[in-house]
Amino acid sequence: MKSLHLSMTAIGLAALTVLSACQDKPEPVAGVPAPIIQNNQLRYPAGHPQLQLLVTTPAAAAKSIAVELPARIVWNEEKTQRIYAAFAGRVVRISADVGQSVSAGQVLAQLASPEFGAAQADTSRAQADATLASQALKRQRELFEAGVVARKDLEQAEAEASRAQAEVARAQARTSLYGSSTGVNMQLGLRSEMSGVVVERKLNPGQEVRPDAGNAPLFVVSDPSTLWVQIDAQEADVADLRPGAKVNVVLPSLAGQSFEATIQAVTDQIDPTTRTIKIRAAVANPKRLLKSEMLAKVRYERQVGPGVDVPATAVFLRGNQHYVFVQGEAGLFAPRDVKVSYEGPKTVLIGEGLKEGEQVVSQNGLLLARELRLAQEVAHTTGPAKP
Repeated sequence: MKSLHLSMTAIGLAALTVLSACQDKPEPVAGVPAPIIQNNQLRYPAGHPQLQLLVTTPAAAAKSIAVELPARIVWNEEKTQRIYAAFAGRVVRISADVGQSVSAGQVLAQLASPEFGAAQADTSRAQADATLASQALKRQRELFEAGVVARKDLEQAEAEASRAQAEVARAQARTSLYGSSTGVNMQLGLRSEMSGVVVERKLNPGQEVRPDAGNAPLFVVSDPSTLWVQIDAQEADVADLRPGAKVNVVLPSLAGQSFEATIQAVTDQIDPTTRTIKIRAAVANPKRLLKSEMLAKVRYERQVGPGVDVPATAVFLRGNQHYVFVQGEAGLFAPRDVKVSYEGPKTVLIGEGLKEGEQVVSQNGLLLARELRLAQEVAHTTGPAKP
């Protein structure tokens, strides 16, 4: 019983200690004074900690603005050949690989093709038929001169000989198109019709290929010294990006380098999905630094009316009205309606409402907008603050 009494006493003392600690109140800390509103302007007291967050930027005079558009580097299709198999067959030899320079007419791979062998046999058969028809015509002409056969027999022999020669020409044209005009060897060569560099190879030794097995080319040969730039432009860019106009191409992987490109063609339709217009430019690539399918940016200067440009982070939208926060003096900020002439991803051109040199809030403007709204609500409840 004595030990139980001591335990109850200890528990009581602990409870009193906890209760005493809960009743102790911390010393009050001086609060940060809230900004006040004066004539729709927000004033912060000197030394207010939020002033360090409100970064300002002077409005700069501008008559043009830099426009940046997304783009993609692709092969120059005027200097690119995609090679397919015209007949089914099996790959027996590959003579060219990716990165290798080839000349016009060079064989890139050899196929054993029974289908091509059948085409070669047709050519040989047509040549034999033409020889026979020629001999028959010769005999008919001799007999006609001797008065043995009628003229119609001679004319029929001449027609047969002409048809046989036409069939020879057709068959030879078909086989010579793929590198063989005489003989039957079933060897089909995949040739490059232009000089360039092998940029793609999609076949292996022993592979069976068919002309109807998809649209993927077996080889792609291109001249990488000149590439195309596919630009996704907006409607407002078409007036500046006409054929012959110059633009600068920049790539994230080649920082600090710029490549001049010339606009070549502009499509006459808008992509219904992206609402962009496809524009094609050509860029020289003598050092082969640019690669196909690289993502790039195209920049050009758009001439606009007189105005000032500010960072895009400084402009806000209230309904249909754009506005900025202008710092008149230290700690004093006022919202001001402006008219936007051009709105880009990084900069905005202000046509009316802002003068050169005025300081606009370019960072944490949303914080300032929230503080202004709260101050307006307080002023509406308690009455306007006295200056």
